[in-house]
Amino acid sequence: MYKRVRLTDTIEVPPHLLADVSSTMVKHLLQDKLEGRLDEDVGSVVSVTEVHDIGDGRVLPGRRGHEGSVYYEAEFDAITFDPQMQEVIDGEVVEIVSFGAFVGIGPIDGLLHVSQISDEYLAYDEEGQMLASRESNQTLGVGDAVRARIVTKSIDERNPRDSKIGLTAKQVGLGKHGWLREEREAAAAGE
Repeated sequence: MYKRVRLTDTIEVPPHLLADVSSTMVKHLLQDKLEGRLDEDVGSVVSVTEVHDIGDGRVLPGRRGHEGSVYYEAEFDAITFDPQMQEVIDGEVVEIVSFGAFVGIGPIDGLLHVSQISDEYLAYDEEGQMLASRESNQTLGVGDAVRARIVTKSIDERNPRDSKIGLTAKQVGLGKHGWLREEREAAAAGE
């Protein structure tokens, strides 16, 4: 899900910064340009961590509004978020809605649809902001830690907020951490 990758990108250095083309300054420009952006190949850039090389600068003529800027190719390390299909994740419930729970798993929230949480029917308690089972009295609410598996992924580079990740917790070893702990304790007591 999170990876450290080595990338290369071209960075524009405006004229007022040309006196100090350093790794620190280029790192800040790369952070402004890339952090939070989504790339189909590497995922979402979370952080630019280190600049390794800054190439020779070049001026590109005819760039209206960018006169005097110099363009440098930089090689750098970045931390990226790239969720993979079938990957098991741990996250925290950030919102409960009538159709399921949104789980924070990084820069993007995943949807744990109500049909993918449990084999039991879960009713939506709007006032308590939770999903609750009448059979076992189990509840799922904001702040609960869950373990789930990624089953669908639709990443939108142009509008990252429109990206969608679908989750399931209907598998042995998945679900609310509290439920999993109770299952382990019950199994240990029964042995």
